[in-house]
Amino acid sequence: MVHQVMTPQERYAALVEAFLGDHDVVQSGRGFGADALKARGKIFAMLAGERLVVKLPRQRVDALVASGEGERFDPRRDGRLMKEWLALAPTSEIDWLTLAREAKAFVASAR
Repeated sequence: MVHQVMTPQERYAALVEAFLGDHDVVQSGRGFGADALKARGKIFAMLAGERLVVKLPRQRVDALVASGEGERFDPRRDGRLMKEWLALAPTSEIDWLTLAREAKAFVASAR
């Protein structure tokens, strides 16, 4: 059997589908110029280019960046990094759905 590798777009589509039954989640057409998922009106995950971008606590982002799993998101590509946003490395083995659920919980808990 041949194992087919999914493109980032296919992986994101599967992520969106996984949240379809969640009444707290809305798919938005725009978020920093990307397709985005929102909870309580706030973006928690989006596809930016080929990368999954998620909103997480700063300490969690710091740890993931330090481990080489991704980098801080730079939406303007001008060096102004967002401290609570992680752009997951394309080579990362982290499960997108698990990370997106963590991001949703973080955004939902914010006031």
